[in-house]
Amino acid sequence: MFDSLSERLDSVFKKIKGRGRLDEASIEEGLREVRLALLEADVNYKVVKDFTRKVKEKALGKEVLKSLTPGQQVVKIVHEELIELLGGKNVGLELKGKKPYIIMLVGLQGSGKTTSAAKLALFLRRKKFSPLLVPADVYRPAAIEQLQKLASEINIPSFGSSSNMKPVDIALQAREEAIEKGYDILILDTAGRLHIDEVLMNELVEIKQACSPQEILFVADAMTGQDAVNVASRFDELLDITGVILTKMEGDARGGAALSIKSVTGKPIKFIGVGEKLKDLEVFHPDRIASRILGMGDILTLIEKAQSSIDEKEALKLEEKLKTAKFDLEDFRTQMKRIKKLGSIEGLLKLIPGMGKLRDQLKNVKIPEKEMAKLEAIINSMTKEERKNPKIINASRKERIAKGSGTTVQDVNNLLKNFEQMRKMMQQMMGQMGGGRRLGMKNKKVDRKKLKAKRKKLKKKKKK
Repeated sequence: MFDSLSERLDSVFKKIKGRGRLDEASIEEGLREVRLALLEADVNYKVVKDFTRKVKEKALGKEVLKSLTPGQQVVKIVHEELIELLGGKNVGLELKGKKPYIIMLVGLQGSGKTTSAAKLALFLRRKKFSPLLVPADVYRPAAIEQLQKLASEINIPSFGSSSNMKPVDIALQAREEAIEKGYDILILDTAGRLHIDEVLMNELVEIKQACSPQEILFVADAMTGQDAVNVASRFDELLDITGVILTKMEGDARGGAALSIKSVTGKPIKFIGVGEKLKDLEVFHPDRIASRILGMGDILTLIEKAQSSIDEKEALKLEEKLKTAKFDLEDFRTQMKRIKKLGSIEGLLKLIPGMGKLRDQLKNVKIPEKEMAKLEAIINSMTKEERKNPKIINASRKERIAKGSGTTVQDVNNLLKNFEQMRKMMQQMMGQMGGGRRLGMKNKKVDRKKLKAKRKKLKKKKKK
């Protein structure tokens, strides 16, 4: 998402930065391009109009026009206004009052409520909560079974709903079970429709009145653009939603919903779905998203991804192996799996400032993920002994490994050759970093003449 918008804005700012001085005409010209870029991204036209007006007012200030770098000042203003447009600051879940806390998910059918319920439960368990998933959609075929299956996949309890129960009764009975068994959060997966209707809304209002949920989160499909914003407004009118979860943010949607929903509804985006896996739910940070849109990267998210996938004890073990040059193919495979957990190479490049443009240069290059998959397949086809000691891999073993991994003997040879070179390089680096100290030499310079003289004396003594 946001790729086309980022490209358009990047070209606009290049023109602005290229000018030595700025005047009202040049700012207006640049903002006209920004306006078109936002409209093409399916941002609400009223939101676009208000956004460009605010940017123009600030960009025409004396401190900008007299600045030595007015183009950079304009980019700074756009960045600040984008953050405000997206919500200003991160707004987390407001869980106050008596436990169990109740989070009610609402939205149209097909928006991803059921999957989002499971993702949210997994997210909250990592935050040391004990959630109970509650299937309250008694209308969509297999909706209850779907959530119960997802719950079992992530080992989170689910309430035993059935399609002949009333949704309000399900919510009330689930709350009683949570109190009895000590669950501190209920996540209600409510029914949706293909469109807003009176029956649906009345039912949701009844659940709200009966349970008094701390959070009512509207789940919106980001791919639907302005339709999602309009539907969110209608749900907000009747239920007074507390926030939004935007799903399918990893897709090729233009980003209009994300950029419009806070301004139109007044309610913050709290979470975004960034993939199909149940771990792919992120807290929404307006400042980070604004930086991504303007190609400034998102180092904080990159660090969080790394911290979540790297175990500190394992990192220390790896460091020790590197120091003693005992890094083998087993360790290499572990590190590849860890990198894959962080996401795609393309996705990681977007998070590094200035590196997003490398994606265009990599279009005609072999995709790193495919190369890594091939290397992993080769290593998987080896025995444990072969991974620990690659030197025992002879010609017949190479043929077996190649057949088992669906590759060629040449591919196996390349892996072994490159790995050995990498290991030698590590040994050299560790030697330079203190191998001499371990031998007690303390990096002293050796006087070769004195050394020869000592050897001669020793020989003479032996002869005598």
